[in-house]
Amino acid sequence: VRKRVRNRVEKEAAENGKKTVSLADVQATQKRFITGMASEIRGYRIDTCFGPNGCPNRACAGDRLLERIEALMNEADLLSFLKQHVKSDLKFHHEFKITLADCPNACSQPQIKDIGIIGACAPGVTGEPCSRCEACVEVCKEDAINLVPENDVPEIDMRRCLACGQCIGVCPTGTLAEGERGFRVQLGGKLGRHPQLGKELPGIFSEDEVLRIVTDCVAFYKENSTHGRRFAELFDDDAFKKIAERYGR
Repeated sequence: VRKRVRNRVEKEAAENGKKTVSLADVQATQKRFITGMASEIRGYRIDTCFGPNGCPNRACAGDRLLERIEALMNEADLLSFLKQHVKSDLKFHHEFKITLADCPNACSQPQIKDIGIIGACAPGVTGEPCSRCEACVEVCKEDAINLVPENDVPEIDMRRCLACGQCIGVCPTGTLAEGERGFRVQLGGKLGRHPQLGKELPGIFSEDEVLRIVTDCVAFYKENSTHGRRFAELFDDDAFKKIAERYGR
């Protein structure tokens, strides 16, 4: 049973004075969930990873960005929009889904959400001499760092680099330091009958830029969605190209 579902079942069982959970309890919670789903719809859903709870892998903290996105989505009032355009009962799959992950480990699955936001910290090479300890090479899971005899500093393949920032933390000489810090953005991911991964906008974006991207995507959704069609179903290659050109690096 998924963690969120398990928590819900246990909570309802405890409220009913039970110390153990039976199959009947699970089925009762499931029935209440299905019949009362429409009352729990907010119009959007924002998921986050465990970063704010002290995760050591955070590449870029998204706490403030999360608050700003929440305020933006409240102002957009997607619940009223859905009630107006969806003629049947609202279900969770109608909601606009955003995920914020503080590092490329992506525990909150940004790749399969309408908008996926991933914390990033790209390494930069300083003028400090390299001791050739290879700590950066060993920590890089993408094999993006190489030490070659004819070069005094590490070579970084940015096509492989996921901007996790791990190499920066292990460099003892300061040869590798923080380059660009911000957020990667993926658009148009979803599960369902026809799943697809989100497409990543090239570059690393600031908080303000991410908010503008989210604003543009919500506006696109409102302009084009009818009868509850998902953002990911509407956001085709042409729409992605326009956003990429607007915010391209």
